[in-house]
Amino acid sequence: MPKPIQWILSLIFIAQMYLAMLVAALVFAIPALISRDLAVAAVHAYARYVMWSARVLVGLKTEIRGPIPQGGVLVAAKHQSFYDILVLCAVLPRPRFIMKRELIYAPFLGQYALRIGCVPVDRGARGKAVGRMKADVAKGADFPGQLVIYPQGTRVPPGEKRPYKVGAGLLYTQLGQTCHLMATNIGHFWPKRGILRHRGTAVVEFLDPPVAPGLGLAEFLRGIEARIEAASDRLGAEAQT
Repeated sequence: MPKPIQWILSLIFIAQMYLAMLVAALVFAIPALISRDLAVAAVHAYARYVMWSARVLVGLKTEIRGPIPQGGVLVAAKHQSFYDILVLCAVLPRPRFIMKRELIYAPFLGQYALRIGCVPVDRGARGKAVGRMKADVAKGADFPGQLVIYPQGTRVPPGEKRPYKVGAGLLYTQLGQTCHLMATNIGHFWPKRGILRHRGTAVVEFLDPPVAPGLGLAEFLRGIEARIEAASDRLGAEAQT
C-alpha cells in the first residue's frame, strides 16, 4: 500500500483508538469502582479492541507465541512500544505493571492502572525509587496477578542496546516467584515515536522455560538479558524478511 495512504490510515487508527479509550473509560467507570475484577475486564476489552482495530485499519496483525503466564508470577518484558503494553493487557489474565509515576496523572489511563494494581515508580529518585517500589509491591500482595516489569526501564527501539537495570532482579529475589520472559519485535511496526503504523505481523513471545526462583541477583540479570535480547533480535530479523 502506498505510504501516504498508510499514513492516513494510521492517523485514523490513532484517533479512533483514543476516542475508544474515552468511551470505554466512561462506560466502565462505575463497574470499575465497584469491582477490581470489572476494572480488569475493562482493560482486557479495550486492549483487545485496539488489537482488532489495528488489524482492520492498518493491517497490523498480532501473534502470541509461547505459554501465557498464569497465576502470581513476575514477567520481565522487552519494551519497544506502547503497543506491547496493550498486548500484555489483552492476553495476561490479571496484568499489573511497574510504571513511571507520571502516568498516574494521565486521564483515565492512570486511574485504571491504579485500580488494577499497577505500581508507580519515581524513576528520578534512583535508590529511593527502588526501595519504594519494593515496598509498594509488597503492599500489593493482596492483588495477585502477573506483575510486569520492563528491565531496561523505558521503551528501547529495535537495534538499540541499553543496559538492564537492577529493579527486575530485586523484585525476583524479593517475591520468590517464577519469572516469565517476554521478547518482541513490535517496535518494527509500531515505533516509539511518530504516527505511521506498518503492516505486518507483530510478535510477542513468552520464552520457555521461565526462570525458576532461587538464582542470585547477578546470575538472574545476566540470564534474562541474554535470553530476551537474543529472542527479540531473532524476532526483529523475522519482521524484516
